[in-house]
Amino acid sequence: MDKNQLLSKLWEQYAEITPSAKKIHALLEEKGETILNDHIAIRTFNDKRVNISVLEKIFVNVGYEARGEYVFESKKLFAKHYEHTTDKDAPRIFISELELEKCSESLQNTIKKLLDDCDPNEFNHPQLALNSTFWKSDSQAIYKSLLEESEYAAWMYIYGFRANHFTISVNALKHFKKLEELNDFLEENGWKLNASGGKIKGTPEQFLEQSSTLADLYTITFEEGSIEIPSCYYEFALRYAMPDGNLYQGFVASSADKIFESTDVKLQN
Repeated sequence: MDKNQLLSKLWEQYAEITPSAKKIHALLEEKGETILNDHIAIRTFNDKRVNISVLEKIFVNVGYEARGEYVFESKKLFAKHYEHTTDKDAPRIFISELELEKCSESLQNTIKKLLDDCDPNEFNHPQLALNSTFWKSDSQAIYKSLLEESEYAAWMYIYGFRANHFTISVNALKHFKKLEELNDFLEENGWKLNASGGKIKGTPEQFLEQSSTLADLYTITFEEGSIEIPSCYYEFALRYAMPDGNLYQGFVASSADKIFESTDVKLQN
């Protein structure tokens, strides 16, 4: 699988449970915009069978290399971002992992059992980052117990390995020079934005501004019945030039911390 096939597959999986992304994509194309992806995000656990070092392999194999590291203390997350070595237009890859040792013993045991019960061969699959859930995830009780402590863990239980969000590069848009203009356009067309920490996260002084929709609601069928659970969201990023004249390429942890909450059940109300 080459880079373009990998990125296309990630989009297909993402769009399948995030219909709003396809609609926003079409809405902007109708205005004559060409969409360029700024970055794609993936979630995981720091269990040695599925941690960042494991998930990154498929991206490293198609020309990506690690460029930055980030810590999210309140959410107990660690993350790395990757950039393609030869294709400057290729989206950055952002992989985060839940630091299980910082979580409760109950959550640790739940995730360990989840992974222990899997076929060990699944962890060696060359396309692990595309394999969604290969564990049993049909217990609403388990989902709710994880949700009480970590929305991130609960989301992973349901959706697993897939793109958690794609991100439109506002720098590549012709009709929107400010992120605020794009946000207003989206809201005028009926989209709800993540307002946690403000609709725009980051500042020009930090060289990065970000906003995002609230995640779509997707119906999940459990043994106990069906409920709607936030799936994935669409993000928008505007990068600014640094003093050396080059666009900032990294991420701002304090902003990303709030962007993570786009899948939070509490924000849906």
